[in-house]
Order: sequence, then structure tokens, then C-alpha cells
Amino acid sequence: MEERIRDLRERLLRLGQGMDVDELREKIRALEAEMARPDFWSERNSAQAKAKELEEARQRLERYEALAKELEDLEVLWQLAEEEDDEAAREEAAQKLQELEGKFERARVEFLLTDPYDPNDCFLSINAGAGGTDAMDWAEMLLRMYTRFCEKAGFEARVVDETPGEEAGIKSATLEVRGRYAYGILKGETGVHRLVRISPFDAARRRHTSFAAVTVTPIVPEGDVDIREEDLLIETFRSSGPGGQHMQKNETAVRITHIPTGIVVTCQNERSQYQNKMTALKILRARLRAIMEQERVKKLEELRGELADIEWGHQIRSYVLQPYQLVKDHRTEVEVGNVEAVLDGELWPFIWAWLERGQKTKTKT
Repeated sequence: MEERIRDLRERLLRLGQGMDVDELREKIRALEAEMARPDFWSERNSAQAKAKELEEARQRLERYEALAKELEDLEVLWQLAEEEDDEAAREEAAQKLQELEGKFERARVEFLLTDPYDPNDCFLSINAGAGGTDAMDWAEMLLRMYTRFCEKAGFEARVVDETPGEEAGIKSATLEVRGRYAYGILKGETGVHRLVRISPFDAARRRHTSFAAVTVTPIVPEGDVDIREEDLLIETFRSSGPGGQHMQKNETAVRITHIPTGIVVTCQNERSQYQNKMTALKILRARLRAIMEQERVKKLEELRGELADIEWGHQIRSYVLQPYQLVKDHRTEVEVGNVEAVLDGELWPFIWAWLERGQKTKTKT
């Protein structure tokens, strides 16, 4: 018990160092002083952004201070329980410790996720790559993996677009994931995922390598990305997969091409053409915002001399089922031997490592 309490104290110290509590307090004071100026609201958009920034800073500080207060109360309760040899107080302290450990885990996520779009909902898209039918089957396995992860993480996930493969699996699919920090938690999954296994589609039982690409983009408000109507080519077609007679008889599915960038998005799982169009536009805004963010990051990385290759063919993670069992993330070197658990949605070891790697990079710069 005492060791677990000491561990929480060390984790609180690391959290405080990571978020720089003194700097956060100074930021709050500066923003409050700025908002107190008589002309603060003269530029409404800028003022709203500043007000939101202040509110988020206050919330972060309040959560940190609440954790510190709860830990202090727990330490006092445990000390009294030990001094008075009170078993009931020990049990109460043990219960509070378990609850506080859960709060520290949730706080760990929020303190690591500080980018503007991290708290947003997101779209997670999967596209089968090299490997034929095996790749399409692999894409479907990834869809299940991320759906299971979202269920366990408390996110709401629904398929808004899915194109089935000719023989098995899927050519592509897009999940809409809703929940606080959905984008921040999942954004590190963007990249190429590689599977090595004995192919169930090969009569000779040979080992095959398959690839699928995952793209995670934040859902952003309509006004965040300007899309001109004349830049869009909007087409309708019949749904290519199961989904009810209303989809098969009418051209409810929508395909939108953004002419300046060549981005193509589709949606066919909603009940009407209008709903599919609105969802497709949301996906398009998310992808355009992602491109804008990638350009910004690219410029920063070029300045640092650390431009990372995120192009097709550069796998971020390998899932090996044969000749041994191992999932390895090539960015963080994290390895997990229980492949079945990973494919069932146990992704936190990879997510934590990627987030903490990103935090260290921010600290260095």
C-alpha cells in the first residue's frame, strides 16, 4: 500500500514537470489580464480563441490540483489508519487508492494531449494495400481491432463507409469515433500496418505479407476549413454493400472529389443521400485539416532536420503471426507477444509509448 502511494506521488511529480505547473499558472494570469482589457472583444474570433485557451488552461490546472489534494488526503487517511491500527480505515484507504490510480491514468492521457484538436472526435479510415485478398482480409481485421479498442476505451464508433472486397475482407472502411480525446489518443495509429502470417487463402499454406494503411483525422467545425462549392465534384451511386433495400434501390451513396487536392471521399452507410453528403463533407473537412497540419509539421521538422517518412510502404507496426508471435511498433520499439490480445483491441502499450515519445520531443524543442 505504501509503495503504491509513493508511486502515485512520483507520478504526480512527473505530471507536474511535464505540464510545467508554474508556467501554466503564469499563462493563466497573463490571459486573465489580457481578457480584462476594455477592447478585448473588439476582435471576436481572436477573443473567442483566447477565452477557450484560458478555459482549457484552468481546467488542466484544476485537474492537477484536485489530484494533488486527493493524494494528500489519502496519505493522511493511511497514516491515521496505521497509527490507530484501524482496519476499516485501511479498507477505505485501499478503495480510495484504487479510484485515485484510475484518475491518474485518465489524467495521464489529458496531460500528454495538448494539441488543439486532440480533444476532438475523429474519423479513422482503413485502406487495403499490397497483398490482394490477404490485404483486404487484413483491413477487415484492423477494422475489428479498432472497433474493439473503441468499445473498451468508452468511445462510440460507427462505420460511415465500407467497401467490401471481391472475395473476402474490405477494400476500405471509415469509422466515425466519438468521445473526449478520441483524436488525440488514436492519431498515432496513422501509417502503414504490416501483417505476416500463413495465408488462409493459399492452398499451399505459404507465408504471406499484407499491408493496410490507417489514417486518423480530427472532426472539425464547418467554419474551420473553407470548402468552396465550385471545388467539389459530387456524384451519387448505389451502395455496394449490405444495408437495407433503401440503399440498393436508390442512389443514396455519395462520392465527393475535392478538385484542387484530388481527395476523394465516399459515404454510403447513412439512410439518405443528404445524410451521406453531410457525412462525406465532414470527412473531407477532416482530411483537408489533416493536410494543413501535416504541412505545418513538415516545415517544423525540416527546420529541426528530422523529416519523417510517412509515405506508403513505411510501416509503423508489424503484426507477425508466423513463424513466431509478436507485434512490434517500429517507432517506439515497443513489443507485445500476445498478438491475439492486440488484435482484440489491447493497443494501450503502443499508444502510451507513442504519446510519451511525442511529449519528450516537444520538451526537447
